[in-house]
Amino acid sequence: MAAADRSSSIVEYFGGEAGYRCGYCKNVTGNLSHGMWAHSMTVQDYQDLIDRGWRRSGKYVYKPIMNQTCCPQYTIRCQPLHFQPSKSHKKVLKKMLKFLAKGDSSKVAGDEEPMDSHREDAVACSFVLKNESDISQSELKPLSVEETERVETEDNNEEEEMKKEVTVKKVESEPPQTCVDKDSAGSSERSNSAKLVHTTPKPGKGADLSKPPCRKAKDIRKERKLHKLLQNQTHSLEGSPSQVEPQVLLSQNSKSKANQPKSIEDFIFVSLPDDATHQLEVRLVPVSFEDPQFNSSFSQSATLFAKYQMAIHKDTPSECGEYEFTRFLCDSPLEAENPPSGPDCGYGSFHQQYWLDGKIIAVGVIDILPYCVSSVYLYYDPDYTFLSLGVYSALREIAFTRQLHEKASELCYYYMGFYIHSCPKMRYKGQYRPSDLLCPETYVWVPIEQCLPTLEHSKYCRFNQDLKAVDEGCIKELGRVRVLHKRIVMPYSMYKKRRKGPSDEASVQQYASLVGQTCSERMLLFRS
Repeated sequence: MAAADRSSSIVEYFGGEAGYRCGYCKNVTGNLSHGMWAHSMTVQDYQDLIDRGWRRSGKYVYKPIMNQTCCPQYTIRCQPLHFQPSKSHKKVLKKMLKFLAKGDSSKVAGDEEPMDSHREDAVACSFVLKNESDISQSELKPLSVEETERVETEDNNEEEEMKKEVTVKKVESEPPQTCVDKDSAGSSERSNSAKLVHTTPKPGKGADLSKPPCRKAKDIRKERKLHKLLQNQTHSLEGSPSQVEPQVLLSQNSKSKANQPKSIEDFIFVSLPDDATHQLEVRLVPVSFEDPQFNSSFSQSATLFAKYQMAIHKDTPSECGEYEFTRFLCDSPLEAENPPSGPDCGYGSFHQQYWLDGKIIAVGVIDILPYCVSSVYLYYDPDYTFLSLGVYSALREIAFTRQLHEKASELCYYYMGFYIHSCPKMRYKGQYRPSDLLCPETYVWVPIEQCLPTLEHSKYCRFNQDLKAVDEGCIKELGRVRVLHKRIVMPYSMYKKRRKGPSDEASVQQYASLVGQTCSERMLLFRS
C-alpha cells in the first residue's frame, strides 16, 4: 500500500446508468452509457481514457454503451498536420475576412450550420447535475506515508508478500502514434479533371468575349517589374539578347504558386487593412477562478452561454444559469500541468475566447492533452450565426493544434468529440480530413473512409478488420487495480480482504475492463 501522490486521479464509478433521453433521435430512454465522477484527473489519464472511447462533461466522465445505445457515438480525431481546408471551409474563412475588413454580413444560401453548431452533445449537461458526487472532500485526501506504513504493519505475512508483488509503480503510458507524412494523404481528393465550358453570356451578365480578358492589376505590376529586370539583365550581359520571354516567366511563377493550396494559416493570419471595420482577437484563458482573465470575463461569458442555449437548444433560463454554466463548462477535473517539454500554455482545460471589437462573441471550450487538443463545447452569440462560427472555430483549433505541435512534438491530433453516423446532421465532423474513428472493440484508429461503408449497413460496427485482434489494453490482473479506501491507497486484492458486506467484484471488474489495465493501476478508484 502507498499514499497517493498529489497528481493521482481519483474517480468514483457509477456503473451502467439507466437510459437517458437521446439528443439526436429523441428516444426517451435510448441513450445508454457507463459513467464515473472524476474528483481529480491527470491529463495523461484523461488522454488514455478518451483513447478508449470516454468523454467528459464537466467532471462527469462517460462512455457510451456502443452496442446498446440508440445512436452509437464513435470517437473521432482529425490529423491537423495533413489537413487541407475544403472549398466550403475556405468559403467560411473568406467570409470572416470580408466581414472583418468591410463589415459585410451578407448570408450565402446553404451556409447554415448543423443544429449542434460544431460539436459535443449538449444533453450531457444533465449528466453533470444528476450524478454529482456527495462524498466529502476529507474522504478523498489520502493519509500521509507514515500513517499508511502503520496500517501496513497490521497485515499478515501473506498480505506483505502480496504487497511486494503489487507495489504501485508509475505506469508508463503507451507511446503515441507518430505523425508520419503519407504521400497519399489528401492527394486523391484534389482533381484536375474539371472541364471548362464556354457559353455566350446574356446581355449584362458575364464577360464580353469580343474584348480581351481582364487581367489582375497585381499580374500587370509583376509583368512590368519582370520587363525591367530583363532589360537590366540584357544590358549587363553586354547586349546579349535574353532567351526568356517575360510572359513565360510570369506564367511559370503563377503556376508554381497555384500548385500550393492555401493553408488555414494563410486565411487566419492575413493582415487586415488599416481601415478594417472590425477587429477580432482570440484569447486562450485557463479555466481557473484564480486566473484574472477568467475571473474578469466570467459574467460576460456566462451571459453569452445562456443566450446561446436558449436560442439554439431552447433551454429555459433556469436550465442555463451561472450554476449550470459553471458545472458544465467551468468545473474540470483536469489538473493543470506545465512540463518543460510541453506547450508554453501548459496542459489542462481552457476557454478560447473570440473577442470582436471588445466583446465576446464565441467561446470554444477545449482540453489540451499530451497528444491532442480535445474539443469539449462551443457556444456563440446567435446574432453572428451568419459567420458560421462553429466551422470557423474548428478551423482555428486545427491551426492552434499545429502551433502547439511546434513546441510539443507529440501533440499532433485534434479530437472533435463523437461522430454519429446514424444522425445525418451530425455527420459533418467527417468533413475534416484526414480523420480516423476509434474501433469500439479493439481501440485502434481506422481511417474514416474505411469505416463509412460498414456504417451504411449497420449503426454499430467493429472497424478493425483483423478478427483475431483484441483489446491490447484489457484488464489482466484485477488485483492490481488501485483503490482508495478510508483514505488509504491499496491494491484491490488487499481491499477485497478488508471489505465488509456484499462483494463488489463485479462492479470493479466492469470498471477495470472499461478504463483498461494501465489506467486502473494508475487512477484511484474510491470505495466507501
